[in-house]
Amino acid sequence: MRFLVYIIAIILLVPYAADAQCRAFTKNKCLPQLEGYVQNDNYNSAVLIAGDEAELLLTFYGNKQYRLLVCVNPILGNIDYEVRDTNGELIYKANTADADTFDFKMVSTQQLIVKLIVPESESVLPHEGCVTVLVGSKEMTQ
Repeated sequence: MRFLVYIIAIILLVPYAADAQCRAFTKNKCLPQLEGYVQNDNYNSAVLIAGDEAELLLTFYGNKQYRLLVCVNPILGNIDYEVRDTNGELIYKANTADADTFDFKMVSTQQLIVKLIVPESESVLPHEGCVTVLVGSKEMTQ
């Protein structure tokens, strides 16, 4: 019976530990890269493994400059990401090896979809790591 209680406790606590690790990773490694931009209050992080894909629907307001940052735990390597409008039209596509930030201006308010693609791995034991998408903004300069 005691063994069963330990197993249940572990199952319940693992997601909290992963979230805490993601928050610490984001605070220490990701937030400094938004220098010069005001981070919005959204926390967009997930623990992903090789072969995973994730999508976020984010709102961007008009008359602002934005920095979209895709911050990846090094254990996952580099990942692909893309930004599309709600009609599915590709706006930007990159790999974090080439560019982990995308700076752009919004003339009018609209929603955009950010898709994250973690490549497959040859590893027998897939690694998991935190992937964070941060959005920073500042007033648009002329």
